[in-house]
Amino acid sequence: MPRPPKSQQTPNLPEVIKQTAWQQIAVHGAPALSLRAIARALGITAPAIYNYYPDRDTLVTALIIDAYTSFGDAQLAARDAVPSDNLVGRLWATGIAYRQWAITYPERYQLIFGTPIPGYVAPIEQVLPAAARALSALVSVIEALRLAGRLHAPPLPEIPPVYQPMFAQWQHYGGDCDPQSFALAMLIWARVHGLVSLEIGRQIPPFGADGAALYRYEMECILQQFVCS
Repeated sequence: MPRPPKSQQTPNLPEVIKQTAWQQIAVHGAPALSLRAIARALGITAPAIYNYYPDRDTLVTALIIDAYTSFGDAQLAARDAVPSDNLVGRLWATGIAYRQWAITYPERYQLIFGTPIPGYVAPIEQVLPAAARALSALVSVIEALRLAGRLHAPPLPEIPPVYQPMFAQWQHYGGDCDPQSFALAMLIWARVHGLVSLEIGRQIPPFGADGAALYRYEMECILQQFVCS
């Protein structure tokens, strides 16, 4: 098929390709993502896509970075909407924003936190900056609570020496923090992640499809367990 005249070409084609990819993921799931199917949907040739995304994995990586960026924007906006001296309010706001973003963008949530795509390994050097930024809102609030002497938690497991370079990389992109603050943030994240994942998968009967009540209860438990008044 001959290439269409420049005047007929799709403007901002890389973004249109990604939008079509998200539509495919919503209908068929991420493992079924196909560059040729995207080309057919857009009425263009496959080589037109290869100019921007040489293979499926390159496109998946771009989608993951976009998802982390969107998630990070939501988390940081929620944190910064609360005055910096209201640390409990900031922790609550980031927690509520976590669930809201996930149920608003379930395909993005599942792509970065859900079932891995067979055969795909995310290139850490490309993904880490956006991933670290996305979790930095929660980590920064936990670190602020620690510095204020308001954390109530026994010592958490230390980061093994073999993973210290990875932690240093995270700090480079996500901000400086004590390893114990990072560990507690990961523990809190795992707890809310579990509930959100069950809700998105509609696995929380008999509470129904909406897990807001259970989620808020868990948030209250986290505050009571880890934060001193």
